[in-house]
Amino acid sequence: MKLNLLNVLIGQSTYQYEPQQLSGEEAGIMAAIFGSFFLVIMAVALVTIIAQWKVYTKAGQPGWAVLIPIYNILVLLDIVGKPKWWFFLLLIPIVNIFIGLYITHLLSLSFGRGIGFTLGLILLGPVFYLILAFGNDTYKGPAGLNIPDGGMDSNMGTATDTETAEA
Repeated sequence: MKLNLLNVLIGQSTYQYEPQQLSGEEAGIMAAIFGSFFLVIMAVALVTIIAQWKVYTKAGQPGWAVLIPIYNILVLLDIVGKPKWWFFLLLIPIVNIFIGLYITHLLSLSFGRGIGFTLGLILLGPVFYLILAFGNDTYKGPAGLNIPDGGMDSNMGTATDTETAEA
């Protein structure tokens, strides 16, 4: 089909769009693919919610707080020892990325972990939340304030004061 440039410029195109119809088999395949993706995403979301619930409980906060939007962030700020007004920093574009990363690092420190674990939480969140939730980690206080040696403990390969005294 040949289009006349003048007709196109003045909006009188004779081109007609004809949508393609999927056959029943094609539609079934598409539904199966999208349905499978949906189930996988929902399973990962459920596992993450369960893991975060347990992390909040370990930190002495109500686990159900994970389910409430905005409130879950306020509770997380309590866990890591930051004031509630930091929530507003998460609303600022670009700044929110750095604040989110810092809060994640503070969460790692609060459970006696370091920067390596923080990277794990960032890159493989559901897996590392499961490790934090169901592992031997205990809540050390906001951002791990009561951990000797600046947040390092025996779980990370650094001797604590008590282990040094025993040697």
